[in-house]
Amino acid sequence: MTTHADPQTAPAAAATPTAASPTLRDVPIGLSATGSRSEFDSMGTVEVPADHYWGAQTQRSLIHFSIGNDHMPVEVYRAYGYVKKAAAIVNHAAGRLPDWKTDAIIQAAEETIAGKLDDNFPLFVWQTGSGTQSNMNVNEVLSNRAIQLLGGELGTQHPVGPNDDVNMGQSSNDTFPTAMHIAAILEIDEKLLPRATALADELERKAIGWMDVVKIGRTHLEDAVPLTVGQEWSGWAAQIRACIDEIEHSRGGLLELAAGGTAVGTGLNAPEGFSEDIALTIAELTGRKFVTAPNKFMAQGSLDAMVRAAAALRGLAVALMKIANDMRWLASGPRTGFAELLLPQNEPGSSIMPGKVNPTQCEAIVMIAIQVLGDDAAIAFSGSQGNFQLNAMRPVIINNFLHSARILGDGMEKFLKFSVSGTELNKPKISSYVGESLMLVTALSPVIGYQNAAHIAENALAAGQTLKEAALASGHVTEQQFDSIVVPASLVGHGVQGA
Repeated sequence: MTTHADPQTAPAAAATPTAASPTLRDVPIGLSATGSRSEFDSMGTVEVPADHYWGAQTQRSLIHFSIGNDHMPVEVYRAYGYVKKAAAIVNHAAGRLPDWKTDAIIQAAEETIAGKLDDNFPLFVWQTGSGTQSNMNVNEVLSNRAIQLLGGELGTQHPVGPNDDVNMGQSSNDTFPTAMHIAAILEIDEKLLPRATALADELERKAIGWMDVVKIGRTHLEDAVPLTVGQEWSGWAAQIRACIDEIEHSRGGLLELAAGGTAVGTGLNAPEGFSEDIALTIAELTGRKFVTAPNKFMAQGSLDAMVRAAAALRGLAVALMKIANDMRWLASGPRTGFAELLLPQNEPGSSIMPGKVNPTQCEAIVMIAIQVLGDDAAIAFSGSQGNFQLNAMRPVIINNFLHSARILGDGMEKFLKFSVSGTELNKPKISSYVGESLMLVTALSPVIGYQNAAHIAENALAAGQTLKEAALASGHVTEQQFDSIVVPASLVGHGVQGA
């Protein structure tokens, strides 16, 4: 981040109200002006669209970084609304902002939180690695909206300035990672974890319902000994539960906020106690247990908490891919596949093969998981690129993190609704596989020995016999012994904890 673009704070503004203080007006959001408006920053004057609130630094970023279609997620800006509102409250309480200016900034911040100003945040992910231009985008929009509410002229930075007032006591270097953590926590809490929990609940419900349905197991994609459908599904549910635990654990690191460290972690230009006060205020505003990071040099020089949280998302993606792949293999068919599961038939599967239906929800989950693994790789690589007092790869990290969390949450919601909930069993097929399996011979091994049991299985396969026919032909067991020992339902153990 270049020095001239870093919005450090100016000395505290006079906070004493006067008789001439502007009055906050009831002005709806929106600008009716057409053409362009002159805005300025430290480098000079820039023309911006007159029907938007952003200023010179935002426009410069649009000129220099209109790259691809990857825009900074709106969740980051809404999270920034909390940061700016909290900063205004803390600065006001410290006597650094007058009532009227504080009220105007707070209203603009609340409109940002509510998403009412979303179309004023047009910047791309590919910008300054510190996120300075997105921070200035927020500062400029809140400044001009506050000026509008106070009856001023947009573009004058008076009576509310983007750097001196909205950004008071802050730097992009401490507020952008703060907004990243807030956005990540809200996405995890409001969408990801509830949807993961709902999926785990349904998997467990089906596992309980099918706990006595015996099926054949498979290892190495080959026949194995029996288990029950419920045991198999309980394993999937337990996978999701374990991922939820890991996400909740990593979530703890995101509750630590960098705000108050300003440029390099020392807190220059922020008043004493600003770190704790703004973290406490953000906690009150969001209802989350945010605290100030105990070490600002870690909080700003690294993005380790984001990397760990992304790794937890990767763990969920890995579990979901296994579950979705198992389901689509078990549903393969209908005539020449495993055909053990009957998935909901949601849409035609082929433009040329009439009547074909595909496991589309499972395929979508697999693709989502692949994308999340890629997102995580980018996050981990970016997280390793911190230099001295700043990691300047922030935009790509938060974009990939929110993308992963969003598609995982949305994907699980659709997977649950359109696949898992409506999945049924093809019990005749499941039972036929159990009856045909040669691996039931494993139950004979403790009685007649491994080698004798292996030869029975080998001979049955070679001669096209049933296991019972081959066992009796071997002379190692009687029919009575076979019928009393090779009972599939007695070979599945008890519950889900093994022997």
